[in-house]
Amino acid sequence: MRRSLVLFILLSFCIAARAAAPAKPASRPPSRPPVVAHSSRPKTPPRKAKKRTPAKRKPAQPATYRGPWKEPTFADSTAEDNVDGEDLDVRRAAVAGLGAYNGTVVVTDPDNGRVLSIVNQKLALSSGYQPCSTVKLVTTLAALQEEAIPTSGPFRLTTKALSSLVYAIAHSTNGYFAALGKKLGFDRVTRHARLLGLGENAGWNIAGEQPGVLPSAPPRDGGVGMMTSFGSGISLTPLQLAALVGAVANGGTLYYLQYPRTPQELAGLTPRVKRDLGIADWLGELKQGMRAAVERGTARRAAYRASEPIYGKTGTCTDYARGAHMGWFGSFNEIGNRKLVVVVMLTGARGVSGPIASGIAGKVYAELARHNYSLRASRPLVSAPTCCGD
Repeated sequence: MRRSLVLFILLSFCIAARAAAPAKPASRPPSRPPVVAHSSRPKTPPRKAKKRTPAKRKPAQPATYRGPWKEPTFADSTAEDNVDGEDLDVRRAAVAGLGAYNGTVVVTDPDNGRVLSIVNQKLALSSGYQPCSTVKLVTTLAALQEEAIPTSGPFRLTTKALSSLVYAIAHSTNGYFAALGKKLGFDRVTRHARLLGLGENAGWNIAGEQPGVLPSAPPRDGGVGMMTSFGSGISLTPLQLAALVGAVANGGTLYYLQYPRTPQELAGLTPRVKRDLGIADWLGELKQGMRAAVERGTARRAAYRASEPIYGKTGTCTDYARGAHMGWFGSFNEIGNRKLVVVVMLTGARGVSGPIASGIAGKVYAELARHNYSLRASRPLVSAPTCCGD
């Protein structure tokens, strides 16, 4: 009995101890690599890329220039002209030089003020356009006479570097002439501009001529600096520029331009002096700059065809009031004692510039030289004293 009791107690103790022990984790089977199913179908070869048929291109359209420009670059500039009284040899050369451009060519004799030809008379006799950089001729003469710059050699116009008037004219340095304008001031600049013929008719009883505009106050856009470098606020006519360039060519006499339209008017033509400008002492540097512009500056195209010395000044800008991009060139040549003034003014959109205008003038000079125009004897004209008021 006692033995049975002892065995029962031991058995109970073993069962309780086993129940209190932590359970062992269940064993996992060893991992096997995944089984990849193989298809019995043959592999499909990659598809070939389809050739794309290029889209049909639309036919090229003429370029449309967007901007403020309202006038065409090309036009028949001779459509409304009256050739009565013109020198037909000069006119043929001017028409050939201008070609299809929308513009005007004015040719004058600087020694008496006679207008030899005007191509596109309607445009030339209009109220004028912004002169662009041709206004630098006015700025130069004003600065020299007011002794704002020396008559020769480089000098320090600003604190940045030495400046040369000849270089500035040849390369049309805008900052240089803007600084000159600010140094001179509006009143002095406009006083000299008026003496040089701006703001008044250049011709003597030329039907339809208008006087252009010389502002009474500095322009809002850029002030006097923009006026003396780009001509802002000014409306210049081709006749005014021809008279001014003629005064530079002849040594300082500003003639009224005369445009004889009949044989009787030509026979009775007498030079009329508007003003003796008294600028002979200041023309040396100015003429050097104009000559350098043709030789190595902005007007190099003028020298491509012409062989004689040419002096000129280009101008390129946009006349926003007129809605036209502008190309100007005021020039004269010298062959012995004979001189001719050729002014070209172009209007339009892109493709118009001062350098292009200089190339047109070069063609005019070359065509006249080919026919020995400057070597022909000209009819002497009787000079008249200064007349007709200021």
